[in-house]
Amino acid sequence: MKITLPGSAAEEAAPFLLLQGNPGQCLALIKRRSKVSFVTQRPLELILARNLMSALSTPAFLVDEGGVLVFYNEAAGMMLGKRFEELGTVGADEWGSLFGPFDEGGKPIPYDDLPLVTAVRSGRPAHAEYEIHSSDGASHAVEVSAFPILTAHGSQGGIAIFWPVGTNGNGARPA
Repeated sequence: MKITLPGSAAEEAAPFLLLQGNPGQCLALIKRRSKVSFVTQRPLELILARNLMSALSTPAFLVDEGGVLVFYNEAAGMMLGKRFEELGTVGADEWGSLFGPFDEGGKPIPYDDLPLVTAVRSGRPAHAEYEIHSSDGASHAVEVSAFPILTAHGSQGGIAIFWPVGTNGNGARPA
């Protein structure tokens, strides 16, 4: 690896220098005026999953292997009353307190019992029914199916897809 000194001609010519990180990741060294910062790019599998989810009309969440909510699609934003661009990336504690899930009695379901956590930690699909709350306080009974994103390097996260209880996934009641 070649290292350039700050202020040198080579450093001025290159806006950033890519460094090798973990498999499936890339660590970029970015120069901003006199300040240098490190940025970690998401694994390719999460980027591709986000692209797929963007095209779906079914509400869906995407979390990384640490449980951080890294994306939810437009359909999920409509159900939650808040677009992802308004909320951004949030940790499990924050998204759990904002949206739930909650049991029939209105009590929060423990994080370790969520289908998405099961999918990421155990590497197997999981399914459950519970309530979530939108930003306006409305409750929504949903079925959730979650599955892991597995790669040759191990788990990279998981996807959860939500259906309103008693519908066929697009909000319509089955015939």
